Amino acid sequence: MNKPHESASPAEAYRHHLGLSAEDGDLASADDIDVLLGGLATRGRVNGATGEAALDSVGRRLELAWPDLRDSDVIGVDAGQRVCLKATPPVRRTRMLPEPWMTNPLVRGWRKLFGAPPKRLRPPAEADEYAHWRTVGAWRRMILLILMLAQTVVATWYMKQVLPYQGWGMVDLQEVFQQGWLASIRQVLPYVVQTSILLLFALLCCWVSAGFWTALMGFLQLLTGRDKYSISASSTGEEPIDPQARTALVMPIANEDVPRVFAGLRATYESLAATGQLEHFDFFVLSDSNQPDVCVAEQNAWLDLCREVKGFGHIFYRRRRRRVKRKSGNIDDFCRRWGSDYRYMVVLDADSVMSGECLVRLTQLMEANPRAGIIQTAPKASGMDTLYARMQQYATRVYGPLFTAGLHFWQLGESHYWGHNAIIRMQPFIEHCALAPLPGTGSFAGAILSHDFVEAALMRRAGWGVWIAYDLPGSYEELPPNLLDELKRDRRWCHGNLMNFRLFLVKGMHPVHRAVFLTGVMSYLSAPLWFLFLVLSTALLAIHQLLEPQYFLQPGQLFPVWPRWRPEEAIALFSTTLLMLFLPKLLSVMLIWFQGAREYGGKFKVTVSMLLEMFFSMLLAPVRMLYHTIFVTAAFLGWSVQWNSPQRDDDATPWSEAIRRHGMQTLLGAAWTALVAWLNPQFLWWLSPIVLSLMLSIPVSVLSSRSRPGIATRRAKLFVIPEESNTPRELSATDEYTQLNRDNQLKDGFRKAVVDPSLNALACALGTARHGHSEIIERQRQQQIERALSEGPKALDGARKMFLLSDPVALSRLHAQVWRNGVAPWLAGWEKLPAASANPPTGTLQADGLPQPAV
Repeated sequence: MNKPHESASPAEAYRHHLGLSAEDGDLASADDIDVLLGGLATRGRVNGATGEAALDSVGRRLELAWPDLRDSDVIGVDAGQRVCLKATPPVRRTRMLPEPWMTNPLVRGWRKLFGAPPKRLRPPAEADEYAHWRTVGAWRRMILLILMLAQTVVATWYMKQVLPYQGWGMVDLQEVFQQGWLASIRQVLPYVVQTSILLLFALLCCWVSAGFWTALMGFLQLLTGRDKYSISASSTGEEPIDPQARTALVMPIANEDVPRVFAGLRATYESLAATGQLEHFDFFVLSDSNQPDVCVAEQNAWLDLCREVKGFGHIFYRRRRRRVKRKSGNIDDFCRRWGSDYRYMVVLDADSVMSGECLVRLTQLMEANPRAGIIQTAPKASGMDTLYARMQQYATRVYGPLFTAGLHFWQLGESHYWGHNAIIRMQPFIEHCALAPLPGTGSFAGAILSHDFVEAALMRRAGWGVWIAYDLPGSYEELPPNLLDELKRDRRWCHGNLMNFRLFLVKGMHPVHRAVFLTGVMSYLSAPLWFLFLVLSTALLAIHQLLEPQYFLQPGQLFPVWPRWRPEEAIALFSTTLLMLFLPKLLSVMLIWFQGAREYGGKFKVTVSMLLEMFFSMLLAPVRMLYHTIFVTAAFLGWSVQWNSPQRDDDATPWSEAIRRHGMQTLLGAAWTALVAWLNPQFLWWLSPIVLSLMLSIPVSVLSSRSRPGIATRRAKLFVIPEESNTPRELSATDEYTQLNRDNQLKDGFRKAVVDPSLNALACALGTARHGHSEIIERQRQQQIERALSEGPKALDGARKMFLLSDPVALSRLHAQVWRNGVAPWLAGWEKLPAASANPPTGTLQADGLPQPAV
C-alpha cells in the first residue's frame, strides 16, 4: 500500500489506510469522517446499534482489515449492542471460596476448647485404597531423617575438634558472674563465639546433607531404571482420552515479551494438533498486563495467532482490569469463570513450551490415577545464548534429573508443585486450593506470593496426591539470561517462601509439606546463616590473635588449656564437606557416561563442562550469599528493596550497572582480605574462595551476561545439552516464530490503537470495560478524551491510557475526534511507526518439525 500524499485530507487518508472494498465503493469519495464512519456502521456482517458511528463501524473495520474474520463467527455484539470479539467462551460461574488461615496454634487451641467445634480435615475414605505408597513414603522419609541427623552429628563432632577452644566444660559460671565484666568477657567470649559457630555449622550441614542424600537416591533410581512407584508407569500411553476429559492450558502473563510468549504458545498448539488430540484441549492467555503498548501488542498477537493456526474457539484471550492476587488470583478468576467446563488444567509460564505428546500423556496419567490432584513435570531449561544462561542450562539439565528423581523417591505422591508445566485436577483445586490472604499486618501478611507450594499442601491436605513425573519428556522453560535478572527473581521468591512459613503450623498440613515450607525458607535463610558463620569464624580468629588466652579456667587447675587450631582435622572436614557438595555433580556426569554422552558433546567435553561449571558456581556462591542475606533481612525488617534495571535488548549487563550492584561486594571482599591478612595471613587460604569471588563479582557478572562467549562455548561443544544437539521440533519452531513475531512486532501500540482504523477496531472489540449507561462514567469519559486531545499521547500517563484502552466507547470517540479534527500530536508521523501486518508471513509445523511456508 502506497503512502497517501502529504496534502491529503483526513478523510482521504483514512480511506486510503482502511482499504475499502468494492462493496464500499460509494464511500470512496466521502470527504467527511462522520459520513465515512456512518456508512461503514451499516456495511458489516455484524454491526453495532449504539447510535455512535465510530463504535458501530467496528465490525466492518475488522472485516476490512482481516477479511477471514467475516466467516469465522468470532465477531458478535455484547449486551449493550456494541461490537465485540468472542475472545473467551461463555462464562459459567463456579464458587471458589478461600478458607481463612488460622496461623496461631494458641488461638486455635483456645477456640477448640471454648468455641465452635473445629472443621475436621481428613482425606476422603476412598483415598485409603491408595494408601500403600504412603506407608512406603513414610518409612523412606524416616530413613532420610536418620541419615541426615547421623551425618550432621558426626560432622559437628569433627568440627568441635577442629576449633581451638576446648575448655568450655571447665568454665565456672559462678566465678564468671562474680568477677569483673571485662575479665568475664575475656574468659567467656571465645567459647560463646565458638558455640555459635558449631550451631550454625550443624544447621548448614543438615541442609547440605538433605541435598546429598536426595541426589544419591536419585542417582540410584536413574541408574537402575526401575521405579515401582513411578507415576509415569501407571499408563501405557495408548489409552483413548475420555471425550468429557477436557483440559484447559492456562498461561497467566503480565507485561511479558509478547513475541516470545505467542511464539511458544503457537509451537505448543501446533505440536498438540499434530497428535490428533486437539479437540480435548483449549488454550487461555490470561493477561494481567498494565502497560498500554504491551496490551495492544497482546491483542494483535492473539488475533494473528488465531488466524494463522485457525485457532478461533480453541485459543482464548482475556485481560483483567483489576489485578487481584497476581498470578494466583488470575488463575482463581479463570476457575470461577470457566473451571466447570474442564476436568483438568495445565498451568504454563510465559516462557513455557510443551510438546503435544507430553500434554496428552499428562491427561492419560490423570485418567489412570483418579486420586492424583497434581502431576508436575520436570521442565528442561533451554533456548538461551548468554554464557551465564548456558552454564545454568547445563547445570539444570545434567544435575537436575538426580534431584527430581530423588525428590520423587523420598516424597512419592506428597511432592512439590512448581507453579507451571503441571496438570491439575480442576474439581479439588476449585474446592480446596483457593488462597486467602495471610492475616495481620507487615511484610509477611496479605496476598500469598509463592502460591504453588501452598496449593500443593492444600491439595494433599484434602486427600489428593501430588506427584512428580520426573521421567516425562517434552516439558521446557527458559532461565534468566544473567546473574542480576536471576537475583531479581530470587528477591520475589525469597519473600514468598518466608511468608509461606507462617503456614507451617496450620492444622491439617501433611508433615511432608510442612517440610517443604521449611526447605523453602532454608533455600534463602541458609545464605545469612552461612554469612554469619563466616563472620563469626573471622571474629574467632581475631579473638585468638588479639586477646590473651585464659589458660587456667578453674581454681587449682594443674595443667593449662592451650587454644590451638588443628589444620589436619580441618582439611579432612573441609574435604568431606566438598565431597557432599560436589559428589552429586560427579554422579550426574557418571550417569551420562553410562547412558550415552554424545548429546552432551562427548564424555570428555561433558566432564570439562562440569569442572568449569563447578568453578563458576564457586565464583557466584558468595555473591548470591550476600544478596540473599540482604533479601532476607529486608523481608524481616519490612524494607523495600528497589531494583529498577534498565531495559536491555541483548540481555547483557552494562559495566555501570554491575559496578552499582556489585561495588559494595567488591569493597567488602577487599576489606575482608586486608583484615584477615593483618590478623593471620595463613588463614587467607581458607577464606580465599569467598573474598576472591567477591572482588571478581563485577567482571564475572558482566562477562557472563554476554552472548558472544556463550556462543563460543557452544561451538567448542562445552555446556552442550541434548536440546541443542538434537533440538525438539517445539523448540526450533519457538525460535522460528519468535523471530517472525519480532519482525512484525507492533510498536507504539497505544497510539496506533487510537489512530489506526484497524487496530482501533480491534482494541474496541476487545475492550473490557463494557458499562451500562451512567452519568458519572460519561463525565469520566469526556474528561479523559478532552485531556488526551489537548495533551497528546506522550503526556498521558499509564493509568489514563489504560482507562481509554479498556473502554470501547471512550476509545472509539477519541478515534473519531482525532480524525475529525486532524489533531496533530496524534496524527503526525503515525504512519511511519512500525506496524504489525494484517497478513504477516505464515508457517505451519510439519511432521519433521521444520516450519514450512503455508500454501
